Amino acid sequence: MITFDNLFTKTRIYISNKKKKGDVFTEVYEDLLKQDCVTKDFLENLCEREQNYPTGIDLKPIDSGLPNIAIPHTESQFVKTSGIVPIKLNHPVDFYNMINPEEKIPVSFLFMILNQNGQEQTGLLASIMDFINSCDKNELNAFFQMEDPEQLFNFLKNNFRGVIAND
Repeated sequence: MITFDNLFTKTRIYISNKKKKGDVFTEVYEDLLKQDCVTKDFLENLCEREQNYPTGIDLKPIDSGLPNIAIPHTESQFVKTSGIVPIKLNHPVDFYNMINPEEKIPVSFLFMILNQNGQEQTGLLASIMDFINSCDKNELNAFFQMEDPEQLFNFLKNNFRGVIAND
């Protein structure tokens, strides 16, 4: 059963000052590797999958004030645990749009999916979108602007739990 405690940990919430997608991925990968959450081949496969299957999501249809997000992930054989890794980007990074792969969009927040069980990926993606759709848009915008991992974690703890309980 998926619970909040299975999905999020305080040690896997990041604030990145990197300005390029590959640099953000490398920064997070190196720490996830140290935590034994991913295999040594994770980064290469994450980048390759992102190139072939873009994960940028334009949130303007939900609310024009929200920043764009991305939900990068790769196949389960490169992951040793399941969870969602929130990554606040201090500088927007270009991702290709999941819906319109020719379009580049500036992204300010990532929800990286670590999916040890290939069956969970769709459910995790749906849970992230349910979280975004269920939150008060002003509170969600404040969440996307937070600079402190502890604040990010607490917001998720208070707002993501209901999404999981409804699954």
